[in-house]
Amino acid sequence: MSDLFSDAASQRAEALAPLAQRLRPRTLDEFVGQRQVLGEGSALRRAIAEDRVRSSIFYGPPGTGKTTLARIVAASTGAAFEELSAVSASVKDVREVIARARERLGTSGTRTILFLDEIHRFNKAQQDALLPTVEEGLITLIGATTENPYYEVNSALMSRMQLYELEPLTVEELRTIVDRGAAELGTTVGEAARDLLVVRSGGDARSALNILELAAETSDGEVTEQHVDDAARKRPILYDKASDAHYDYISAFIKSIRGSDPDAAVYYLAAMLEGGEDARYIARRLIVHASEDIGNADPRALLVAVAAAQAVEHVGLPEARLNLAQATIYLARAPKSNASYVALREAAEDVRARGNAEPPDALKDGSYYGRRLGHGQGYVYPHDDPRGFEVDHLPDVLKGRTYYRPSGSGEETD
Repeated sequence: MSDLFSDAASQRAEALAPLAQRLRPRTLDEFVGQRQVLGEGSALRRAIAEDRVRSSIFYGPPGTGKTTLARIVAASTGAAFEELSAVSASVKDVREVIARARERLGTSGTRTILFLDEIHRFNKAQQDALLPTVEEGLITLIGATTENPYYEVNSALMSRMQLYELEPLTVEELRTIVDRGAAELGTTVGEAARDLLVVRSGGDARSALNILELAAETSDGEVTEQHVDDAARKRPILYDKASDAHYDYISAFIKSIRGSDPDAAVYYLAAMLEGGEDARYIARRLIVHASEDIGNADPRALLVAVAAAQAVEHVGLPEARLNLAQATIYLARAPKSNASYVALREAAEDVRARGNAEPPDALKDGSYYGRRLGHGQGYVYPHDDPRGFEVDHLPDVLKGRTYYRPSGSGEETD
């Protein structure tokens, strides 16, 4: 009786499942996207087809197919397949899976594949519990994560797993998925509406299908831009202040300023602010950039950056966004020079290589006690004798070295 009710519940659940669940690919031929890791003849595609997938981590943003790939592996393997979510699983759950895997291998020689969703949510103790079994091959571990595994998964476990990075789906790939969804729902989607839906999904196939399903429910047969706009209330912003996005966007921001591209720089600024990045962090990076990449080509750049940082402290968000935008555009348009950065770097290399070389006696303290040791003797005071401007003031062992080489850009001339 219980089996009868379970079967009926499963059938009803499948009929009521969200569109994204109903359209989840079951084979590699149905899978859309990720050609960089699943193209014809690729190592992962062949491993799945030949049932020899090794312990792996599927890493990428939501809606890129991590769980779907794991389910395809489950459908194509001769091994037993177990699934846990790191959000709710405990060390006890992991040990029970390991015990069953050991029993299967001992009694029937059957391998076990464990799919661990959200593996980054496992703490060190939980990850350590998996390590011996992965190392000896008792289980094949497939982990899925939206977080950079090099931050979240311990290095011992990472060294025993293959890493596959999945990317946000392209516009064409999302269009294909939307067309499949429209066919499943028996609705039509205008080209403009489809393009808007693709943009609003942010490269996330699940989000695209969820938006489409809701838009179709409010339409009269044809999904329009208005239906999509009404259904897509969630902003397609993926930004994690503690992980990859934090570093990737600030890197793109600084490189855009360095490359004198104000449009790209202000875009990345907007992306970080919309994603909730700390405005003080952005301001600090602008201050560093003003000296590192602009320097004396435009000395005012540092003043502008410091003023923006002060505005962030005194005015706060959201108004200080304007101050950050002004500073960003000023720095992007300013002439560039890294001469100060290079000079400091080369001087520091000499200090590390030679230690703190003593200044010449003529430059040492010439006060009463210094004079008794001969310090300060022979010093040429430039204001009285122009020859003082021609003296090489470096330590004797470094005479002739040149650290600062003016770039000739902007105000930084010889």
